[in-house]
Amino acid sequence: MKKTILAIALVLCAVGTNYAQKGKKHVESSTQNAIGLRFGVNSGLGTEISYQRDLNKANRLEIDLGWRNYNNYDAVKVTGLYQWKWNIDGNFNWYAGPGAAVGTYNYKYYDGHGKKYSDNGTFGILTGVVGIEYTFDIPIQVALDLRPELYLNNSYRDGVYADFGVAVRYKF
Repeated sequence: MKKTILAIALVLCAVGTNYAQKGKKHVESSTQNAIGLRFGVNSGLGTEISYQRDLNKANRLEIDLGWRNYNNYDAVKVTGLYQWKWNIDGNFNWYAGPGAAVGTYNYKYYDGHGKKYSDNGTFGILTGVVGIEYTFDIPIQVALDLRPELYLNNSYRDGVYADFGVAVRYKF
């Protein structure tokens, strides 16, 4: 699974580099896509591959693929977000919007007497996002955001959690 994710990320970066070499224009006005990594906290799944696609100057879609492989616990999550963007000043924006996510988990552990337990399944999340971002004169974007997440499966996780994240994306 990790090799597949890495291969997809490398292909997307190669395609992005190809598009970037076709013409150097102002970053905000000429780019419609951004790809990179979002580093979230433990209440989320941690690191995610993040892709953004501008629909127009004020709206965009974001899709993130997150995974966690920690001791006896594995999980994968795909998040989709619709975002509205508002300019603060120059290349500095803030954004907000609703979203949803789906995922799978697999959990294995041993009790103190050597007995093995396991649990696996799927989960759904209702989420949203609010954040700020800055796009440098080179095609790099840095963002800081908060995602409140309402988990819809109490076997995996139940309740509302806050996922803070920092993202670094290449714009093309």
